[in-house]
Amino acid sequence: MRVVLAEDLALLREGLVSLLEAHGCTILAAVDNGPSLLKALVEHRPDVAVVDVRLPPSFTDEGLQAALEARRRVPGLPVLVLSQYVEQLYARELLADGTGAVGYLLKDRVFDAAQFVDAVRRVAGGGTVMDPEVIARLVARGTRDTPVARLTPRELEVLELMAQGRSNAAIAQQLVVTERAVAKHTANIFGKLGLAVSDDDNRRVLAVLAYLNR
Repeated sequence: MRVVLAEDLALLREGLVSLLEAHGCTILAAVDNGPSLLKALVEHRPDVAVVDVRLPPSFTDEGLQAALEARRRVPGLPVLVLSQYVEQLYARELLADGTGAVGYLLKDRVFDAAQFVDAVRRVAGGGTVMDPEVIARLVARGTRDTPVARLTPRELEVLELMAQGRSNAAIAQQLVVTERAVAKHTANIFGKLGLAVSDDDNRRVLAVLAYLNR
């Protein structure tokens, strides 16, 4: 798997390079600022980009904007964004084009090597990975006046796992239930939210997130 990495903190950048290389990745470029990131992404067209949101020169959302611009130039370019904080706006921007192959993780997740590498691989494979903290906040936005309020506690659990990009089999394993039970909960969720059922895992995640975040 070919990776372009962007992180302005030298120690963390070197740590991420070592971690990814230890799991069989080839680092095409490891940069520390937005302009260099955009150039590397367009030039190398990696299998996945791992990008810190806040990069020089602005230290606002320079990394995210460089990645989004690269996706406009290279449609479908997989991007996994790392952030220090939960920013729902960043999640919305990543999901805006509806094509998938995107992820949003808090930097704390990097310390769980298996979870982090799994997220990188899923995004590279065209999937959608959203940090559980982001999903929890989106789900919590549901009020008694929204369709989300009609979901049962178990359906909310399934929804959160769906939004993390988990398959029915993975959800069943996580909740210690059968796949048939998960399929039933999924059908109920789509019915209550007024969303068409789809066999495309990525499409259903994007649909649910778009609905919750509108």
